Amino acid sequence: MIRCTQTVSATVRARWSCQRRWASSVVGVEQLPDFPARNEPVLGYLSGSPERQQLQAALQAAAAECQDVPIVVGGEEIRTKDVRYQVMPHDHGKRLAKFYYADAPVIQRAIDVATKAQREWDRRPLSERLDIWERAAKLMAGEWRARLNAATMLGQSKTAIQAEIDSAAELVDFIRLNAFFLKEAAKYQPISPDPAVTRNTQRFRGIDGFVAAVSPFNFTAIGGNLAYTPALAGNSVLWKPSDTALLSNWHIYRIMTEAGVPPGVVNFVPADGPTFGATITASPHLAGINFTGSVPTFQWLWRAVAKNLDRYVNFPRLIGECGGKNFHFVHPSAHVESVVAGTLRSSFEFCGQKCSACSRLYVPRSLWDGVREGLVEGVKKLKIGDPTDFSTFAGAVIDAAAYKRISGYIEHARKSPALSIVAGGKCDDSKGYFIQPTIVETTDPRDRIMTEEIFGPVLTVYVYEDKTLDAVVDEVTQATKFALTGAVFAQDESFLRRALEAFKMSAGNFYINDKSTGSVVGQQPFGGGRMSGTNDKAGGPHYVLRWTSAQAIKETYAPQTDVDYPYMR
Repeated sequence: MIRCTQTVSATVRARWSCQRRWASSVVGVEQLPDFPARNEPVLGYLSGSPERQQLQAALQAAAAECQDVPIVVGGEEIRTKDVRYQVMPHDHGKRLAKFYYADAPVIQRAIDVATKAQREWDRRPLSERLDIWERAAKLMAGEWRARLNAATMLGQSKTAIQAEIDSAAELVDFIRLNAFFLKEAAKYQPISPDPAVTRNTQRFRGIDGFVAAVSPFNFTAIGGNLAYTPALAGNSVLWKPSDTALLSNWHIYRIMTEAGVPPGVVNFVPADGPTFGATITASPHLAGINFTGSVPTFQWLWRAVAKNLDRYVNFPRLIGECGGKNFHFVHPSAHVESVVAGTLRSSFEFCGQKCSACSRLYVPRSLWDGVREGLVEGVKKLKIGDPTDFSTFAGAVIDAAAYKRISGYIEHARKSPALSIVAGGKCDDSKGYFIQPTIVETTDPRDRIMTEEIFGPVLTVYVYEDKTLDAVVDEVTQATKFALTGAVFAQDESFLRRALEAFKMSAGNFYINDKSTGSVVGQQPFGGGRMSGTNDKAGGPHYVLRWTSAQAIKETYAPQTDVDYPYMR
């Protein structure tokens, strides 16, 4: 950046300062609606409560039909010959939704529509977009709440409370708080040292082209965030939802359309992953990829973008969250009951299918007996089954591929001399993809069950000798390529201060005497480093700014008349 100095003679300055009284600014600073930052309350669903009755009615209605879900491009519904079905993971004989895969020509059509729609959408004042987002948040929190939760419970096998946390509270938080963060950021205007002479302003634009949003099955709210936060910032989007979260994501699309998002701004494009990836990365109009999923898939997309870099209009923005191998580290001073309760919840809620779920536990020998007893007894009390039964702790894993992968790790634990199954280990896919919460003890901290992401209800414990504490602290960070979430349990404050530095690079979200799951939008912005992703902190104030392209504007009211500078005379 080069700093230039504009000189204006006293006579010219006086003349133009006088005339400035009648001069009008070309650029107006938009007046934005004011609404507070607040988190959506999580409802309790107690027996006999109104929300429980509404949810049970919505579950009954959703289970009674197989809903037809089209591809939508520019507001037009499209149905191809490639028909797919979303089934209930806990009862895989029951179909929940019928949907269609977009082929390469349909995806290309969506690209053309989105690229054209972006320019018109970006002209809409930010205040209008904020109003749409607030209407959507009210719909999600109100009349659509039970339907969103029912679709998530049946389609993704979440219990009522896990669905409520996800497809109600977190989804509303993403919609409402990202709008709040963008509104607050837009209030900033650059310094204008002498507004009578020059006025400096800044505005946010979308990015010329289209954004591809590739969302996962495990959080309905992530789908809404990945597709609609770029749209909020003035972009157009091709949204590829997960096949196994199809219905809940379709509900989000319908809500946002009802709230006022115009056709073509977000296009609903279920598709085969490789076909979608190859088509979007070949387009010169690719402006960005907003992704949550596996490391290999994100690496493939990154390589494809690099290969095609010369053809793009922009340097595409790449945001990715790729999971983790999350840890709980237990110090000898830890409170055993807190370790047990936090670990059971973190490891086995939603069958461990959270990016942040605890998958490896480090326990000192001095506490192992108590921790082991608590974990084993705790697992026995966890009811695994139909999530529509309100006494169920967790449902089924998401599909046959996940069942095969997770059960493979359990079989590895049975066969390996370094591993022993402490609790659980039973698998049954006859009706649903059920895997019992499983605890494995290992004598090898580098066994693949301790280093590879499993994404299922399998917790592996390494028991360390108290005297080897320092070495094991280092082992936690060195053992895996991931760095998403982690937690330390201790009452020794000097160790906690030390752990805060020792685990600095091991987790993007770090917890002290709390479980490694449960980040809340606006409270714990989420994301990790290393192979866990680009750590752009979804749920924080900077995430939405990654999808903006700022323009700085300078208006001059005193024309430049001199070429030379005073010191030259």
